[in-house]
Amino acid sequence: MASISCAFLALGHVQAQSKSVYNYTEAFNPIFYTNNGNAYRSASGKPGHAYWQNAADYNIKVQLDDKSNQVSGRVSIKYTNNSPDELGYIWLQLDQNLFHEQSRGQATIPLEDSRYGSADSDFEGGFNLSNVTLGGKQATYEIIDTRMRVELPTPLAAAGGTVSLDLDFSFTVPEYGADRTGILSTKNGKVYAIAQWYPRVCVYDDILGWNTEPYTGPGEFYLEYGDYSIEITAPANHIVVAGGELLNPEEVWTSEQLSRYKKALESDKTVSIRSAAEVTAANSRPKKNSLTWKYKLHNAHDFAWASSAAFIIDGAKINKPSGKTALALSAYPVESNGNNAWERSTEYTKASIEYYSKKWMEYPYPVAVNVAANVGGMEYPALSFCGYEAKAGSLWGVTDHEFGHNWFPMIVGSNERLHAWMDEGFNSFINELSTRDFNKGEYQRTFGNRNSMTRAFSQPNLEPIMSSPQNMKERNIGTLAYYKPAYGLRLLRDEIIGAERFDRAFRSYVAAWAYKHPTPDDFFRTIENETGENLAWFWRGWFKYNWTLDQAIRSVDYEKLDPKNGAIITIENLQKLAMPVVIEATTESGKKIRKKLPVEIWQRNTSWRFKLKSTEKLTKVVIDPDNVYPDVNPENNVWPKN
Repeated sequence: MASISCAFLALGHVQAQSKSVYNYTEAFNPIFYTNNGNAYRSASGKPGHAYWQNAADYNIKVQLDDKSNQVSGRVSIKYTNNSPDELGYIWLQLDQNLFHEQSRGQATIPLEDSRYGSADSDFEGGFNLSNVTLGGKQATYEIIDTRMRVELPTPLAAAGGTVSLDLDFSFTVPEYGADRTGILSTKNGKVYAIAQWYPRVCVYDDILGWNTEPYTGPGEFYLEYGDYSIEITAPANHIVVAGGELLNPEEVWTSEQLSRYKKALESDKTVSIRSAAEVTAANSRPKKNSLTWKYKLHNAHDFAWASSAAFIIDGAKINKPSGKTALALSAYPVESNGNNAWERSTEYTKASIEYYSKKWMEYPYPVAVNVAANVGGMEYPALSFCGYEAKAGSLWGVTDHEFGHNWFPMIVGSNERLHAWMDEGFNSFINELSTRDFNKGEYQRTFGNRNSMTRAFSQPNLEPIMSSPQNMKERNIGTLAYYKPAYGLRLLRDEIIGAERFDRAFRSYVAAWAYKHPTPDDFFRTIENETGENLAWFWRGWFKYNWTLDQAIRSVDYEKLDPKNGAIITIENLQKLAMPVVIEATTESGKKIRKKLPVEIWQRNTSWRFKLKSTEKLTKVVIDPDNVYPDVNPENNVWPKN
């Protein structure tokens, strides 16, 4: 999801201190993990030899009524139980029920502005369900807020048992659906951004069993992988785009559009499939009342789509490292066209997908569809909704971010509902690298020092990163899910481990957990095992707790009182977080001398004395001369004191 702005205007003042509160036995406690490796999850961080996960395949046929704003249809779910447990019931997610006026999510929206809705909303949303059957027989079920429990007449066998669940459903599309789904009104028609639109099976895993955390808005999704067969019937003047392979292009495009569509599949440059001028032309759509668009998607954990009569459509070929290709496609209204705006969307989408495919793992889907909507930024497999008013750097940024999510959490399927930082933070981290690469840094911007957000990260009332989104203040989600974990990964990569070693470990994590469900410990263990570093001190201070860093220079003396013999420098660690130390000294002649001390100096010390080889008087000594570490009190990083 698009990053959330943070309130930095009242960050407060971090009090300078001289007495250390650092506890090295706490910081470097060797017992960090609370569970040992097992057959399901190896101590190495990789899936164990007996790792399992369940699967859900969906066959869905729906209709869009653009008069009533209703989606209705029937879903058939084939659920496979690969677990070692018999299952007596199945839980489903009914995320549209968030928009019911009596939902828990609606009840927890504050009176002030919220991204997830309005406390004054009178919208009567939610699913209407009927004809619920198991194997063709009427099912017994119970709906509890955004969850549905379906009783199985006989337990579902372990290690491969399957069951078929079918039900009719309908709902009214909310105009603003928690910034993840909605309806945008344009001069040429409504743009429907459709997500959380069908009942979805909850994950049953080896961590919690059934994952049934209610959908209240802040926490996103955790879903099983499977195959999707989708048919969407919409008015014939609409174009329906979706995160899947279009199976019947000959039936839904005009002959001219079909020719352009095929050209886009082979073109490295953006090809117009339906131009702005054609949007209002009667012959730009087949002359029928309705059309059915047929899509399929393999090995994914969700499916989203969009429909509108107002769409401009263009596309281009995505080149994958293996030689295979995919289609980058953009759909946007005329309001989004021009002045370095959505006419570059396909270029951005193509560049983003190609970069991540080379850097981390090849993109698996047949298309990458970017839709201009009243959703600020939201990701689904092979499709993203981005703000229709975005342009230039902001459109690149949101496009790159949302398509980066195809790696986290679409390929690497972590639990977003509980661990937002494992997709938003990881994605924000890889976005920094892709932005630096795109078009020779066209949108690369540097705002202040690398550690300029230290005060925001170090507020004493800030929750830890490893809080769930439901368990942190909404104003803190941007910091804790996006910026702080991304900054932490850059520290690991650039300052602590090194880019080459870190990138190799990160790729190993992606490869090991592709289309699987990793936990935080699985990530931590993978990075440690791949790099050979014990990083418990880092995970503990930066992710598990909200510890802060305050390194200080206590004194600078000359050995035997003679500068020719070198300098003896004493430094202190005053706060609870430990980090490596980079020292830069300037001599009387202007020479710069640097020394980097590993974090291990703090394993059994709160202060550290070391010798800096020099033969001249020193005029200045600085800790962290490049301003990359999150030191809350840079004033005591300098000698002599100002």
